[in-house]
Amino acid sequence: MKKRCIFAPHAPAAAGPYSHAVAAGNLLFISGQAALAPDGSGRRAGSLEEEVRQTLDNVKAVLEDAGSSLGQVVKTTVYLADMNDFGEMNAIYKEYFGENPPARTTIQAGRLPLDFRVEIEAIAILPE
Repeated sequence: MKKRCIFAPHAPAAAGPYSHAVAAGNLLFISGQAALAPDGSGRRAGSLEEEVRQTLDNVKAVLEDAGSSLGQVVKTTVYLADMNDFGEMNAIYKEYFGENPPARTTIQAGRLPLDFRVEIEAIAILPE
């Protein structure tokens, strides 16, 4: 099985020495995404809703650039700076993943990079 690094042109540039995603076989491992603007203008500050939506839009962009989709996600990990934001994040998350959502773990992190309030990583299937 070969490893293939994915650099997604429709997602924000990686903020460090990592790939947007790595494909191994028919699995796609997506690095944690946060509310960075895809145009490279930096952090998208705003309400929690805006941050969650931008984060999920970035996950979606990486998936699509790699040839997958939100419907192919099998597992996510959501990192929240404050677990009190769980309900609001959950409502928005449900809009993106619908009826058959992936398995998920949600963790309250001590602090996220650039003081983001949410970061989401995912594992998806790459269609053959």
